[in-house]
Amino acid sequence: MTKRISRIAGVGSYLPARILTNAEMSSMVDTSDEWIRERTGIRQRHIAGEGETTSDLAEAASRKALEHAELDVADIDLIVMATTTPDFTFPSTATVLQARLGITQGAAFDVQAVCTGFVYAMSIADNFIARGQANKALVVGAETMSRIVDWTDRTTCVLFGDGAGAVVLSGEEKTGADDAGVMASYLRSDGRYKDLLHVDGGPSATQSVGHLRMVGNQVFRHAVTNIAESMTTIAGRAGVDIADVDWFVPHQANQRILEGVARKLSIPTEKVISTVADHGNTSAASVPLALDRAIQDGRIKRGDLLLMEALGGGFTWGAALARY
Repeated sequence: MTKRISRIAGVGSYLPARILTNAEMSSMVDTSDEWIRERTGIRQRHIAGEGETTSDLAEAASRKALEHAELDVADIDLIVMATTTPDFTFPSTATVLQARLGITQGAAFDVQAVCTGFVYAMSIADNFIARGQANKALVVGAETMSRIVDWTDRTTCVLFGDGAGAVVLSGEEKTGADDAGVMASYLRSDGRYKDLLHVDGGPSATQSVGHLRMVGNQVFRHAVTNIAESMTTIAGRAGVDIADVDWFVPHQANQRILEGVARKLSIPTEKVISTVADHGNTSAASVPLALDRAIQDGRIKRGDLLLMEALGGGFTWGAALARY
């Protein structure tokens, strides 16, 4: 039986026009540009405008990805949307996006794995394609995290921003030794750590949206350990040496986490795509945002081996290995 693979046909991203700098943050809470940069590496974050929704961001990123893939909306038969900040409790933001793009075929649904959401969504779409249940999938990570941060809490509000990224996966028949496309994925979760990173609201528990809460030092420790574990595990399963990976595209949570993982696995920092300084932590949007940036500026080229990884609230964590 011929194996179906999921090739990365196109990428796209979008950041809201409004930029909130560290200097502006210092007028809102007790912080400073120096304090934020030293602890996070973040210089600024993009904030959705009044009335600008997660689906607005997702649509802009998706249209760019479709253009890059040279595909029409009529080609897409699956949308998997990773978001923790949906437009509505229901319907899913994926179906809102589906209608806005003018797609009337296939299926669309949301995935909620917080910052690991895009990696989860990639794995799900790849499995749909592998089973022949979809042929062209739009995988989106989109967030308006500014809607759920507590703007009086300096330990969290300086970290997060809004944005969206999208990837088009194209199902194709594998020929010979060609390993282009998604090669492997690895997903994990452990709900025992919910209180370390969570939102203190929800429709069932509190009938409110709530605010993001985090125990930063504990999240940092788990992030470095679990992300490194996911990377070594997926590389081992795929028979790939970490040293042979061309580019590491991590969740853009904190520059110190990126550097901590790199040190732990002896990865040269020049092989790690870092965009966190420009947009902060955009949760499920951060991996595709970083991927798009590095493809558009020419660092990532066709044939390069990529390792994407993330950790988010829950905890959830995981990695995806792909040949671009």
